[in-house]
Amino acid sequence: MTTMAADSTRTPREQEESRSQLVGAGRAFAWLLIIGGALGVMSSAIITHDKEKLLADPGYRPPCSFSPIFSCGDIMESWQASFFGFPNPWIGWVTYSMLVAIGVSLLAGGRFARWWWVGLWAGTLFGAAFVTFLQYTSLYEVQKLCIWCMIAWVVTIALFWYTTVHNIKTGVFPVSEGVRKNVTEFHWVVPVLWYAAIFMAMYAKWGSKLWA
Repeated sequence: MTTMAADSTRTPREQEESRSQLVGAGRAFAWLLIIGGALGVMSSAIITHDKEKLLADPGYRPPCSFSPIFSCGDIMESWQASFFGFPNPWIGWVTYSMLVAIGVSLLAGGRFARWWWVGLWAGTLFGAAFVTFLQYTSLYEVQKLCIWCMIAWVVTIALFWYTTVHNIKTGVFPVSEGVRKNVTEFHWVVPVLWYAAIFMAMYAKWGSKLWA
């Protein structure tokens, strides 16, 4: 009876996928991957371009360095910018491009095994953890902000959270029906609070100087 109640709140496609080994995704999630991935690739490309210009000319001032706080050049010269021994944007080139390809395949009706969705979630979890580390070091160690890095932060957080929502909604993550219903209905709460917390941390650090 519990299974019947759970199925009654799902679309026919979701009911079919819950009984199979393959899981697809809706158009909204597919477009999120495509648009988010494209923004990530764009940010990675711009940072890579400016980094190369900076290496060729130490006096080069990136266009995104437009205030004492928003200074991409200082971020690019920090050790955190090459955390794994190579420029962080190289990671973005690969991972965000993969997300675009995944989004396109989902839009075309692609369906994947449940273990694959767990793997995608684990990848976005790593991304969210990494950008959280970069946020902390940007605010409290480098004490500068990079507008293109911030776009990557926003995108990565959204991709992690909505991959989590997708996996809960489709049964990849086994949860109670109450949890699934609440996560599906109030999916916007977590990213809003997350972004608000980041903004409040920046405001606590710099106050009105942020837009001075």
